[in-house]
Amino acid sequence: MNSFYSREELEQIGFQSLGENVLISKKASIYGSNNISIGNNVRIDDFCILSGKINIGNYIHIAAGAMLFAGDQGIKLEDYTTISSRSTIYAITDDYSGDYMIGPMLPDELRNVIKGPVIMEKYSAIATGCTVLPNVTIGEGAAIGAMSLVNKDIESFTINVGIPAKEIKKRNKRVIELEKKLK
Repeated sequence: MNSFYSREELEQIGFQSLGENVLISKKASIYGSNNISIGNNVRIDDFCILSGKINIGNYIHIAAGAMLFAGDQGIKLEDYTTISSRSTIYAITDDYSGDYMIGPMLPDELRNVIKGPVIMEKYSAIATGCTVLPNVTIGEGAAIGAMSLVNKDIESFTINVGIPAKEIKKRNKRVIELEKKLK
């Protein structure tokens, strides 16, 4: 038994677009597939949740238990990006300050929904157990260390860790040369 959907099954899900060599676990949950675009050479593992407007580039891996909540704001994963297990990206979330009520079943006038697009630029990576909040761009080649909270833009080719994530050093740009070998 294959734990990934067949090509025919993927086409029946109704994605906005679907590339070649796409592996999606049958244990992944997909909401609003007509708003999700998937490029070539993409793997999405068990227990992932994809919800809302999501654009997934080429050569992407979304590891087990990762969750992407895009709403109408959108999450964009550019080519060669990786999201490790149990990491969550929010392009939309409630205001937890206590000034508003929380939850999608409440009237909008009682809630303050915080939203903004999330972009992972080319070669960027998120390690295990991270949280990314709305309106954030993770710059080209940036890496986020395990268990970090990303609440602001991250500079390109840096390594960032902590709560909130802060740059600890620069990251090697060798991935650019490696991509040339792939082509």
